[in-house]
Amino acid sequence: MVYRFIYGKPIETEAILKKPEVVPDGFKVPYLTKIDNGYSFGYSFRMDEHDIVYGLGENVRGINKRGWVYVSNCSDEPAHREDTRSLYGAHNFLIVDGTVRFGIFVDTSGKVTFDIGYTGMDTLSITLENKDHELYIMEGESPDQIVTSFRKLTGSSYIPPKWAFGYGQSRWSYLSADEVREVVQSHRDNGLPLDSVYLDIDYMEAYKDFTVNQETFPDFQGFVAEMHREGIHLVPIIDAGVKIEDGYDIYEEGREKGYFCKGEDGEDFVIGVWPGRCVLPDMLNEEARKWFGSQYQILLEQGIDGFWNDMNEPAVFYSEKRLNKVFSMLQEYQKQDLDIRSYFEFKDLVNTLSNNNEDYQSFYHSYRGQRIRHDKVHNLFGYYMTRAAAEAFDRLVPDKRILMFSRASSIGMHRYGGIWTGDNLSWWSHLEMNMKMLPSLNMCGFLYTGADIGGFGADVTQDLMLRWLALGIFTPLMRNHSAVGTRRQEAYTFDDIGAFRDILSLRYRLLPYLYSEYMKAALADGMYCRPMGFVYPEDDIARRIEDQLLIGTSIMIAPIYKQNEKGRVVYCPEEMKLLRFRGGDVTEERLLEKGHHYLSMELDEVLVFIRKGQILPLGSGGRNVAETDFDNLTMYHLAEEGACYEQYYDDGDEKTVNLHIQDHIRVWQL
Repeated sequence: MVYRFIYGKPIETEAILKKPEVVPDGFKVPYLTKIDNGYSFGYSFRMDEHDIVYGLGENVRGINKRGWVYVSNCSDEPAHREDTRSLYGAHNFLIVDGTVRFGIFVDTSGKVTFDIGYTGMDTLSITLENKDHELYIMEGESPDQIVTSFRKLTGSSYIPPKWAFGYGQSRWSYLSADEVREVVQSHRDNGLPLDSVYLDIDYMEAYKDFTVNQETFPDFQGFVAEMHREGIHLVPIIDAGVKIEDGYDIYEEGREKGYFCKGEDGEDFVIGVWPGRCVLPDMLNEEARKWFGSQYQILLEQGIDGFWNDMNEPAVFYSEKRLNKVFSMLQEYQKQDLDIRSYFEFKDLVNTLSNNNEDYQSFYHSYRGQRIRHDKVHNLFGYYMTRAAAEAFDRLVPDKRILMFSRASSIGMHRYGGIWTGDNLSWWSHLEMNMKMLPSLNMCGFLYTGADIGGFGADVTQDLMLRWLALGIFTPLMRNHSAVGTRRQEAYTFDDIGAFRDILSLRYRLLPYLYSEYMKAALADGMYCRPMGFVYPEDDIARRIEDQLLIGTSIMIAPIYKQNEKGRVVYCPEEMKLLRFRGGDVTEERLLEKGHHYLSMELDEVLVFIRKGQILPLGSGGRNVAETDFDNLTMYHLAEEGACYEQYYDDGDEKTVNLHIQDHIRVWQL
């Protein structure tokens, strides 16, 4: 059962595709108490001691969201910690699972605060900055059923090309075509599988979108074709800001047609990002969005078949308006005898330039014939930028899947692309956070997701990199990405290249299973990665475990995420079969009884647990996805005779929206 309520005159987000009838006036919102005291509006729910609160997608802390306060407000927060409240995504969907079971989706483009046992340990409260919104309450017999019900409302998840399930190497920045060639050759020389190399901002001419630096990347179309012959896909970055430069055709055309966001005075609102002075395309303006999406054709025509959208919260280094104000204030401090108070005011002043709320309240969009201040629709910007690209791909290359993922997102964008979980750091805590975000993102429809493996900022260590890869081989998006100025973290730069080779090779052996489970989840509006409690709801130990995950229907994983650990305790909620992988092969295969087990796990080992009655198919691997055998499989199982595995398969490139899933199922029977 789904209940839909409307309050005020909400801005249409287009997060919901299939809207049920609105509940009649006077019908009480089930489960929740409405709060409207004149200065705040929202809802509250009294949680039972044993209730678990799932969801909220990309966020800090655990799978169970109790005990903290989360603010849905797309934010550029690379150094996020346990006390961070907002990250790059705004995902207003959660599930209460316990004494009662229901899902909540708050459909609004503005800021929402979820206080889940922070102010009062037993109180879940939801506070809206703008009371104009739609509220959806979903009932179901299980959390899985609620997730599927929610997906039926919001639409099916994005499906990338099959090659995008291979390993990708990235760094800010590879400065030339020759450096990219060196990266590819180093992987090949060391027997390290690779499918893609990502191009950060330095492939561009002066950081201008949809341009290529002809000095460092000459004959770009020929270079793309050369990489394709090597089995490598190049994936360039596209940023939200358009450089202000006379003669730059994209800027000139956008200005002429009025496609950029405006300030209070009606003039283009000027901000600073990578290229310096920039303007923001009005992604909420349908004409401007179509125009911006059409620019991707420039790179599609040169052979590019994958992109990543960045800086689209939107991130703002400064606005021209605020920059002038800060310069003026700095001059005043120059005249002062700085005491402790004024010193720290002075010191912090420059930090107020970036992503300032005053700036977000200072420019406007044209949306459905209305002039709307940006902060009222802030959480839609990244979603609509990625939508612009996806809709353009449907027009320009209608029969081909294009890789697309984004940094900023909100509910609804899952139909158009995946996400990576933003700029992170080479911290063990961020490895743990990566693991715990995965099922929460799946609940919100984001199946194609992953973190910057090894961490984007700071210096990674070899042990952290190996442990992160041991998790990363199970994430659909598997990309090693790092920032300029940090330690190089390509697999071939470490001492024990063999360990990296073995773990990466295992990813490709797993691909027939991982791809199949992803596709079945996407086409059936299900989940690829589940918390333990979704599958074992009657087992209270399993419900409370947050560092073990179910990947697809057949396997459980239990990664190590702490420094210097040589093993860990694993809980089996039923009899399971342990597969120990080392050197890319199974070195141990044994049954584990239900209960706790301490298991050793060296840096070059990966442990996989097969569920009772299930089958895990493995391929032979290859240098890339194209060389991986999806047909001749080895079956590992803990199943009775006659059990079967339903493998989804296709060519990995054609659009699947018109395909019947049963036409692409191969049954493997014991």
